[in-house]
Amino acid sequence: MIEATSCGGVVIFRGKILVLYKNYKNKYEGWVLPKGTVEAGEDYKETALREVREETGVAASIIKYIGKSQYSFNTSQDMVEKDVHWYLMMADSYYSKPQREEYFLDSGYYKFYEAYHLLKFSNEKQILEKAYNEYLDLKKSNLWGNKKYF
Repeated sequence: MIEATSCGGVVIFRGKILVLYKNYKNKYEGWVLPKGTVEAGEDYKETALREVREETGVAASIIKYIGKSQYSFNTSQDMVEKDVHWYLMMADSYYSKPQREEYFLDSGYYKFYEAYHLLKFSNEKQILEKAYNEYLDLKKSNLWGNKKYF
């Protein structure tokens, strides 16, 4: 068994959530949140910010840690146990550019219920829900977008 760690972000701008559409040789297809593997010497926050920037072109800011999701999948060689650490992030515009080299064909910002129904994986839906509730709490307290909060 192989253990792997990734980090990613639930990126929000003006109440809308950034999601990516991936189509890998028609074998793997669906909408996902941006995330990727921790590289040597990186901490989790650095990985999350780098992966969001690489996969979407968005230079987001981390607001807070949301939590961890776990899942496993099989490769031809082995079974992979994966931990993904998620951060609530804020973007400064609706700009995004999907990373073609990673088979991302589309990206965009969607209202919560649209993003929720687009997402392929239930563990990402759960993280989205948790992050969005955090966002609503911060907004209600006038802390969202407040630079003093960071």
